[in-house]
Amino acid sequence: MAKWGQGDPRWIVEERPDATNVNNWHWTEKNASGWSTEKLRSLLVGMIVEDPHIGVCKITDIEKCEGEASANNRKAKVILFYEWDLKLKWEGKANGSDFQVLGKIDIPNLSDENEPGDVDVSVRIKSSGPESEKLKGMMRTKGAQLIREQLSKYIKDFQEDLLEFPILEISAVNAGTQEHAKNTSQMERLEIGGVRINIGDLELQVNLKCTAEEIYRVLTLKEMVEAFTRGPAIMDSEATKGSKFAILGGNISGEYLDLIPAKKVVQSWRFKSWPEEHYSTVTMKLKQLESSTDVLIKQTGVPIIDLERTKDGWTHHYFDAIKRTFGFGAFLL
Repeated sequence: MAKWGQGDPRWIVEERPDATNVNNWHWTEKNASGWSTEKLRSLLVGMIVEDPHIGVCKITDIEKCEGEASANNRKAKVILFYEWDLKLKWEGKANGSDFQVLGKIDIPNLSDENEPGDVDVSVRIKSSGPESEKLKGMMRTKGAQLIREQLSKYIKDFQEDLLEFPILEISAVNAGTQEHAKNTSQMERLEIGGVRINIGDLELQVNLKCTAEEIYRVLTLKEMVEAFTRGPAIMDSEATKGSKFAILGGNISGEYLDLIPAKKVVQSWRFKSWPEEHYSTVTMKLKQLESSTDVLIKQTGVPIIDLERTKDGWTHHYFDAIKRTFGFGAFLL
């Protein structure tokens, strides 16, 4: 597993009229959703699956094609993003029979995170009987193989046809008047040194079997931070307001903005891969209960493309690690 803070950041920036590459973060994003919809239809609809010992089937339509696709480019580096949920319709006849078998195929996880061979291809039939089962079996094996081959072609063509995609037009707001959305799923756009990115907020809650004072110490004492991150932390032996920190090999860094013992920890916080001047704000509120402590985490100003990765990182690299290290028995709600 890659370290938290490593990997490909994929945020959106607008082409500057003067073509200036600000802080080496001049990205463009090209919208490939419309192209992908048509490409998938051309590759899949009409596809024939045949076995001389069983029969012939044909994919007749794409009933559902939900998702999105885009291509991000920085200098000579191109990153493809695509995520699709497909539902196909098919029909077929077994050898020596006039009975038409109808069915559907679900492909829920065609995405840049999966290799074509790992994409799920689930085959269903509307009727029962030996003929239907034979054709279903053929579609599950030979049909699934052919479908994955066509999906591989989609990815290959995606890489080769980048110049045909329109550049997304993205407006920006002034960083000084930025207001975070109350709905954490709502996106905003922020300009940092000429670099424009989509940002969002995240919230999560964890219950720890410890006192508020204990978890406060874990979050602010160098030796305890080093214990659960399993590596050196660059910070004061005890955090104070205005003191800086860097953990996980420098992949995460920031500053302690506010500290109220056993009550609250506020940090400016960034991944190393983010644009140089961009920081999110993390607020951790500690609520002492009868036999445990709730930690309420809100993080604002996260580049939207990193939102899920960041939330997952809090779960696995912070609180699961704290649970294992100190025996606090944390469970995300």
